[in-house]
Amino acid sequence: MRMLFLLMLVSGFAFSQTELPQYSNMISQIASLYNAQDYQGIYRLYDENMQKAITQEENRKFFTDNVNRIMGNIKEWEFIGFQRGAHVYRTLFDKALTNLMLTISGQNNRIVGFYIAPARPIGIPVLERNTTKMIIPLQEEVFVYWGGTTLQQNYHLSEISQQYAYDLLMVSGGSSHAGDPENNESYFIFGKEIIAPCAARVVRVVNGIPDNVPGEVNPVQHAGNHIILQTDREEYIVLAHLMLDSIVVEEGQDVQQGELLALCGNSGNTTEPHLHLSLQNTLEEEEATGAKLYFDQIYVNGEINTDYLPVKEDFIRNLE
Repeated sequence: MRMLFLLMLVSGFAFSQTELPQYSNMISQIASLYNAQDYQGIYRLYDENMQKAITQEENRKFFTDNVNRIMGNIKEWEFIGFQRGAHVYRTLFDKALTNLMLTISGQNNRIVGFYIAPARPIGIPVLERNTTKMIIPLQEEVFVYWGGTTLQQNYHLSEISQQYAYDLLMVSGGSSHAGDPENNESYFIFGKEIIAPCAARVVRVVNGIPDNVPGEVNPVQHAGNHIILQTDREEYIVLAHLMLDSIVVEEGQDVQQGELLALCGNSGNTTEPHLHLSLQNTLEEEEATGAKLYFDQIYVNGEINTDYLPVKEDFIRNLE
């Protein structure tokens, strides 16, 4: 289920990385009015343009049919950062977990942007982090382009199923490539071996998707060629954007840590070759909640770290 509401984000806002007081007050008002089923009260918080774009009856039906009926009341919320100028709140309902994105006008303190991201059902055990010991699924040093626990470090937090995911590149001289930037072979990570980060079972293999020309994307098959591994502790590891026809494992196969899985590619919704690596609590993306993926022992910027969660701009590699 994808739940979309009216989204009118005003560009040009410059925010610090802390929640602004007027947003804290607004989200509290929204939650209180919503739980009281006072949807007309929420409507009165919209600015003039929002009220022109949606009627009171449409607003009531949205909250009644698409939110409350499916997810129940709001139990708690947490500010987690910003996306495109909006404050993002991780919001726990009675029956679902979702992100609520909110933008308000600095002139009249009215709502000018409102979005509820796809909901995740409550009932599937939430995985906070891995307990299985992991290695980095590449044998050479890699650069963490996105990674960490804030939206500033890691844009993946805006999507619950991918929260805390990594995008890994290889960098030399401050660049991820040398030569023609429209040629996949120019990118240092393209064609590198992707290995199993731990002992696991292969539970999903998707292949046959062409690699993009760098700069172009495939938004339909967003993960591209990918593999999902399942550990014996019900941890699901996603390795995505793999090279066309490079996957050498099959669904149902057991693999050992360090075993070759595929080659890094540029397939799916990606502008250049890299490895997307994430951990989640169940197989299906539309039901999954992302989890933190720690590595057992790795070099981080030249120093050994134990039980480490890499963050944006770290250089990381496995111990020899």
